Amino acid sequence: MAAGRFLTALTKALTSMQLYGAQHPGRQGAMAQAYEALRRLMETDVRPRFTFIGDEAIYNDLPLRSLRGWDWAARFDTVGVQRVEIDPETTQEDLEAFLGEVYDLLYHPTVDSSVTSHRRRSTIRWGAVGIRDQRYQQKAEPSDSLADARRRAVVPLMEEGAAVRFIHDEVRTTGQIPLLEAESVIRSLSAAMHAEPAVVLPLVTMAPVDQYLTTHAINVAVLTMALTEWLGRGAADVRAFGLAALLHDIGKVRIPTEVLVKPGRLTDQELSLIRQHPEEGARIIYESDTRLDLAATVAYEHHIWIDGRGYPRLLFARACHVASLIVHVCDVYDALASVRPFREGMAHDDILSIIEQGAGVEFDADIALAFLSMMRRWETRAASTTEPSLLPSLPQLT
Repeated sequence: MAAGRFLTALTKALTSMQLYGAQHPGRQGAMAQAYEALRRLMETDVRPRFTFIGDEAIYNDLPLRSLRGWDWAARFDTVGVQRVEIDPETTQEDLEAFLGEVYDLLYHPTVDSSVTSHRRRSTIRWGAVGIRDQRYQQKAEPSDSLADARRRAVVPLMEEGAAVRFIHDEVRTTGQIPLLEAESVIRSLSAAMHAEPAVVLPLVTMAPVDQYLTTHAINVAVLTMALTEWLGRGAADVRAFGLAALLHDIGKVRIPTEVLVKPGRLTDQELSLIRQHPEEGARIIYESDTRLDLAATVAYEHHIWIDGRGYPRLLFARACHVASLIVHVCDVYDALASVRPFREGMAHDDILSIIEQGAGVEFDADIALAFLSMMRRWETRAASTTEPSLLPSLPQLT
């Protein structure tokens, strides 16, 4: 429904204000999309009215079933944005001003909402409601389908792809990981995953083979954050494990592109070069910033099997970090699903069968089973971008 789509676009715009400066294309694009969603809503309702009570969003007098249990509704309620009325003359400038006021309340809590709401004349009026009207519990609106949510969640990921490319370029030329950019990618991917009421997995598929390092880093980070969340770990672990996943293959940036995209069988020398990337990646990460010790550990361990096989070989048997175990299964899933120079991507169910067979042998059994449960439950929530032009071409490595 148009009302739900507008609220979703509104919160995406608020998230973009956290991530980007005022002139950043990502922020400007999110603002434009929010206004376009409002304009479409006003084609059928020239004066929309919203109420936020607890975690419930109410459009006119109807609870939005598609946004039931919506965290943003509770956040709006808490800061006093419980009632919003929009006049038909509202412009994009008016909408952006309103978002600025709400942003101040959400992220600068010293602002007095009673003053903020009257500091400018606007076509958007908001404030507190006086009565928790029981009638709101009686009516319901047909919910948006999950397919609609997936379509809305298909984001270009161009900025994230460009940022990952920049990270790889910096490592190749300076040996240093630009941590701010890496953390920004994780925040942006997390926002894309949680912009809808249900978690959506924004994955990139069918990109050109020379973009594999970029798309693989993004996809493994998304899958890792989703699985970490599925396992019930806290937000700090979700971010930290996601960052480690984003950097898990960073050692490959020093491998020549012609080896990475070679369609035929690798020579022993080329295979040895490939198998050095965990140690090289761990070295790059740790020498870049000692605070990234978890990411360095994951880079080193993500090809080690639970039964001790894999690479690099450990001098003494020991358990790998739980983050490495999570990244391992996510890495294998995306690697098998991706189109490579030497084969087509495998089917979803075939990959899950391989992971199931490898549980307790290659993969930690509990984590593998959790991944299988998540992917079977959330398969319909994977919102894949398939257009190769969404990511910039990677330079040839020498």
